[in-house]
Amino acid sequence: MGARGLTVWVLACTLWAASAYGASPAEQVKSMVEAGRMKDAYAYGLQHREAFGEPVFDFYFGIAAVNTGNAGEGVLALERYILRYPNNVSARLQLARGYFILGEDARAREEFQALRKLSPPSDVAATIDRYLDAIRLRETRYTLSKGLYVEAGIGTDSNVNGGVANANISLPILGPVTVAQTATKQSDTFTLLGAGGYISDPVAPGVALYANGEASLKSNSEQSNRQYDLGTYNAGGGVSLLREKDLFRAGLSVSSLELGSSRFLSTTGAQVQWQHQLSELQALSLSAQTARLDYPGANSPRNADFVGLAGGYRRLFSYAWQPILSADLSAGHQSSLANRPDLVPNTWGARLGVSFTPAAKWGVSADYVYQKSNYEANDAILGVTREDRYEAVDAAVSYLYTRHLSLRGELTSARNHSNIELYSFPRDIVLFKARYEFN
Repeated sequence: MGARGLTVWVLACTLWAASAYGASPAEQVKSMVEAGRMKDAYAYGLQHREAFGEPVFDFYFGIAAVNTGNAGEGVLALERYILRYPNNVSARLQLARGYFILGEDARAREEFQALRKLSPPSDVAATIDRYLDAIRLRETRYTLSKGLYVEAGIGTDSNVNGGVANANISLPILGPVTVAQTATKQSDTFTLLGAGGYISDPVAPGVALYANGEASLKSNSEQSNRQYDLGTYNAGGGVSLLREKDLFRAGLSVSSLELGSSRFLSTTGAQVQWQHQLSELQALSLSAQTARLDYPGANSPRNADFVGLAGGYRRLFSYAWQPILSADLSAGHQSSLANRPDLVPNTWGARLGVSFTPAAKWGVSADYVYQKSNYEANDAILGVTREDRYEAVDAAVSYLYTRHLSLRGELTSARNHSNIELYSFPRDIVLFKARYEFN
């Protein structure tokens, strides 16, 4: 990562600040940082919180905090400093590293890109490039890119309509039945078009406003399957608040799901999230969500209010491939707005994932997803309460072809098991796509 060269460059860029200080706490923290005693500098700084807000103290305390795995406190101190000295290159470099550790990729990327344009020494430039590549690999999987992007892809779907694998099934009360051909699985090839973007605007130290949006259209090749074309459209925005080791987000969102040429589902909701940085390598998260689910037309009996909770753990490992292990648990409850508890489920689920970068510009990820859905009343026709168990394995390989263009291959193998056989189905999807980013 060129850590030694990066440290030398940081210290060289900051010698000019030495004449700006006079207070003893700032002098002590500065001396410790320049001597490489980051832990001592961080501990000493915590004992002199009365000096928070003094630029030189904030600068050196911020460096010590970021380099000892206390990125939240470091980012706050460096943001206070940069309000006074926005052109300090080393402060912005450390701030970018702090954002990266916290997972604030959009803001980290903006800072790293600005620094890259300053033509730093080759080893520092290589370090910045490595951070930028790592951010892009994380973004292709987890978040929208900073700025705007467009993407296109082709793929195959073994079950575009979510139909049963065999037309001959057995149902409660009715016994053996043969379902219509349209209810059995239909395979097809498809094309995918998408666009999206993300913007984040810091308005005060530790406070930022954000907005994001994305749209995608999956179009099947066979005319008979065009009724199963899938359009997804999402938009949202909110505020993030950083307080030492804790990052809080609150936002509103809207989304629309279209099937064929008709709207299938619309949602409006609100979310809150708390992320706690245990160390530079570990983080915990907890989130809550509420949403109104609106199904138009004949599906309106499915209208419901949704409440959900989720918790997660993320662990980075200091190995050559930079592996990241993540685990999530979630639970949700739907309340029927049409007095149809047989149509709304209570759910709980889990996800276990790993991602790594086996070489520069390459990223690999794999996930296992499990979700259990228990409906709240007997099916109106079949007389039993529906219970589903969904399992899926997702895998992806990404390659950063250029600074703007990335290539990605995805595989999803899913199975839904249900005590009402009509709702059991297999599905396998293979997708290859390219994304171009404007930034």
